[in-house]
Amino acid sequence: MSLTYEQAGVNIDQTDALKKSISSYVGAGDPRVLNGLGPFASLYDFSFPEIKNPVLVLKAEEPGSKQKMAVEYGFTESICHDMINHLINDIAVMGARPLAVLDTIVCGEADSSIIESFIKGISEACAVNECSLVGGETSVQPGVVGRDVYILTSTVAGIIDKEKIIDGSAINEGDTVIAVASNGLHTNGYSLLRLIMNNRPEIKNEIITGESFINAVMRPHSAYYKTIKKLVNGIATGFAHITGGGIEGNLSRIIPNNLCAEIGLGKIKTLPLFKLLKDYGGVSDEEMLKTFNCGVGLIITAKNENADEIIKTVSEDYDCYEIGRIVRGNKKIAFSGELEF
Repeated sequence: MSLTYEQAGVNIDQTDALKKSISSYVGAGDPRVLNGLGPFASLYDFSFPEIKNPVLVLKAEEPGSKQKMAVEYGFTESICHDMINHLINDIAVMGARPLAVLDTIVCGEADSSIIESFIKGISEACAVNECSLVGGETSVQPGVVGRDVYILTSTVAGIIDKEKIIDGSAINEGDTVIAVASNGLHTNGYSLLRLIMNNRPEIKNEIITGESFINAVMRPHSAYYKTIKKLVNGIATGFAHITGGGIEGNLSRIIPNNLCAEIGLGKIKTLPLFKLLKDYGGVSDEEMLKTFNCGVGLIITAKNENADEIIKTVSEDYDCYEIGRIVRGNKKIAFSGELEF
């Protein structure tokens, strides 16, 4: 008997048909994208005469274990917004402008409708963040990846003028620390969330501010790029995207040596969802702060005289408020008070 690739779980004809069906999502009318699907690699026009000293900014990201829930509960387009928003936020906080995104989808069996849903979601999320999906890879790996398992990753290339890189070096004693609200868990803490759901499945019946529990935990990660873009003219001294590791694990990345961000925990506006998870899981405040964003998706530092202007500007898009101050100290983050759930 002659064996075939299809018998091994890979259908080349199906894959070729899928490529044709998703071709409209690649490039999305961006004149800098010089080719579409088909060539061995993507071509992107990298001419930026308006930038004196262009620096390429690169970042890779995946949406973590939230993607398992996305497939299970039917949020396949939504999870792509999670991934791309997280990806772009990570380069935006350094002052970069996103340009081009490449995606990778690894699966055990390619369901065309799910794959197309992923590509559509990624393309739409790129458009929201003013960049383009320029290509990628779909890898069907039967026997390596479970039949109903899909693993998403993406990479972005961005650009910034070398003289305008934001890395926290401009932060000084006396700067104000400003919180920008998250809309929920974003893309971090889902392994603990799923453990709570396994131990206390009745949590799935909860309604949170008029929304089902599943809808609340599957809200896409907030897209902060357009907001950050308003503040990269020197008015802000630093940005920290609050992801895995919480406030301390991420804000500490940009605090210069011999300075400390004093954060008043009582000032943080925690969301009802976090109280629910804390109560059902019996999670300590310390663990909540380490695992979840607790309602703060982005932190901005700024000179005291610019704080009010920043809060006013950001409040057009997201709830925004002061939570602390930069002082002298050897510990980069110091919390005072307690979270209020």
